[in-house]
Amino acid sequence: MECLAEMPHAPLDRRPRKRQRLGWDVGPEIPQLKKLCGEEVANVISAMTMGLSSGGIVSSQETQGLFRFVTPPLREDDKDGHYVFAVGDNLTSRYRINAKMGEGTFGQVLECWDRERKEMVAIKIIRGIKKYRDAAMIEIGMLEQLCKYEKSRSSCVQIRNWFDYRNHICIVSL
Repeated sequence: MECLAEMPHAPLDRRPRKRQRLGWDVGPEIPQLKKLCGEEVANVISAMTMGLSSGGIVSSQETQGLFRFVTPPLREDDKDGHYVFAVGDNLTSRYRINAKMGEGTFGQVLECWDRERKEMVAIKIIRGIKKYRDAAMIEIGMLEQLCKYEKSRSSCVQIRNWFDYRNHICIVSL
């Protein structure tokens, strides 16, 4: 016959009980967000924190403006790694796709409307494959160097901006 004796627990063996949550422990409710990318997350967070810092309440009118330019649903790239898009889609909250200008080995070039600067731009979207992404980073470095030293600004493509969108390097130019 086995005899088991219960060992007394030392006070150090017990975990301290957690206190009950109080009203001030819980942060303000933030509305459910759709899947956002890159700039949009920063825009939503900054808008929410501005609303919270100004009194803690964000009106529905303020939040409706945030979701006006939500990116399209996540689509898989095509078999060659090209970004799949539709005319009228948003490429981040800043750019709206108007037309496809061309396609090459490295990717495709889209004509887009820049909502921030209120002008048309060309965006080269690099294929989502590592060797093309690496080559794009070299191209960005070269374009930035050319832009720095070219005085007339008419001989070469002028890089405006670049960003990484859904694993695609995007180069913005005029």
